[in-house]
Amino acid sequence: MNDAAATVRTTYREALRAALRDALTRDERVFLMGEDVGRYGGTYAVSKGLLAEFGDERVRDTPLSESGFVGAGIGAALNGMLPVVEVMTCNFSLLALDQIVNNAATLRHMSGGQFSIPLVIRMATGAGRQLAAQHSHSFEGWYAHIPGIRIVTPATLEDARGMLWTALMDPDPVIMFENALLYNLEGELAADAGPVDINRAVVRRAGQDLTLVTYGGSLGKTLAAAEVLAAQGVQAEVIDLRTLRPLDMPTVLGSLAKTHRMVIVDEGWKSGSLAAEIMARVMEEAFFDLDAPVARVCGVEVPIPYPKHLEEAAIPQVAGIVATALRTVGHHA
Repeated sequence: MNDAAATVRTTYREALRAALRDALTRDERVFLMGEDVGRYGGTYAVSKGLLAEFGDERVRDTPLSESGFVGAGIGAALNGMLPVVEVMTCNFSLLALDQIVNNAATLRHMSGGQFSIPLVIRMATGAGRQLAAQHSHSFEGWYAHIPGIRIVTPATLEDARGMLWTALMDPDPVIMFENALLYNLEGELAADAGPVDINRAVVRRAGQDLTLVTYGGSLGKTLAAAEVLAAQGVQAEVIDLRTLRPLDMPTVLGSLAKTHRMVIVDEGWKSGSLAAEIMARVMEEAFFDLDAPVARVCGVEVPIPYPKHLEEAAIPQVAGIVATALRTVGHHA
């Protein structure tokens, strides 16, 4: 079979929908619930058409009460169901923080392993859509701080299609952060694409001069920066973390052992960030592999602005990644 016949042209949004359809078809215990997921088809049109296909028992519109419907999802998971709960944006998930942190994350531990919570919470994250501060922040690093939760960040069509079913099979709750700028991402996807491993980071581009570590919506910018660097004689290796808790540090440190320099690209704020955690682990575990200090490109420490030019200035962009990388390898832009 030729490559054209083996792949389909699709989008990140459609890949997520295919993952939901696959999960709903595979197991009758799976159901989707959240704000506007049914008749409206999802705030970002991910669940469009699923209500008509699976009915209102399996695709459930909820009131605008994040604490209520996330709590209902936890209860359903405790009783043997496989719920997929959609929260419209990660900002709104803070209204369900008690349910997520004090209940979902703790019950398996507090019951001595007697109860599992196979719950997947999907939410949009990230800036770049001019939706201002209450709809645009990146809280992946916050949630990655919490033991008992797995954090996944699909950045490719393959991961958008494949992470959901694997996540539903995890005995712990999984939060899936979908960067909103990726929904329109278009490309080729294997026609037989299915579940993927969510335990490992992936090298998206090989290189020997510098390691660029990133995830989610910053992956495309980081790969673009690597292209610019290559034109200037710097071969950057790009690591897509994919899962933020637990971190796959062996893959990160394996790359560092080869390149000896690292830049971390993280849309979250710098203070107390996921980037800071990775830097600390590098210092603890691989200090003598470093030929230069680890550098970071993070979000500016302000609430995300509404004006487009200010919003763009507040989050990592290709030019900033390139400039930081060049300083790290000893060049001066």
